[in-house]
Amino acid sequence: MSLKLTKLGVVLDTDNPDELADFYEKLLGWKKRKYTINSVLFYDPDDGMPFQMILQYEENYVRPAWPAASGQQQQMAHLDFFVENVEHGVAHALSCGAVLSPIQFSDAYRVMLDPAGHPFCICPE
Repeated sequence: MSLKLTKLGVVLDTDNPDELADFYEKLLGWKKRKYTINSVLFYDPDDGMPFQMILQYEENYVRPAWPAASGQQQQMAHLDFFVENVEHGVAHALSCGAVLSPIQFSDAYRVMLDPAGHPFCICPE
């Protein structure tokens, strides 16, 4: 027996959900709406909402270190975005406010950081 999903969501903590929401709205072109007083929900309107991202306020949020460093806040997860053209995807992410990580582990994909420091990758299909 398996869990029958109607949606799949990921929650990212941040000290500024509205700022991070503006970034992901530009990056993905998804719709956003206030979810609770302390969080913002994102979803792809063309996909019937099977996947959603929630940006949740955390008063004690600490930006994760990337790459991982001993004694510093570690990332708990990262997002991979698969695109037709990595170079164009990186340029778009930069124009939305992402930064390119100074450390890259492959020529095939690019590690980026969102405004709250969450790492994500722009990957080829």
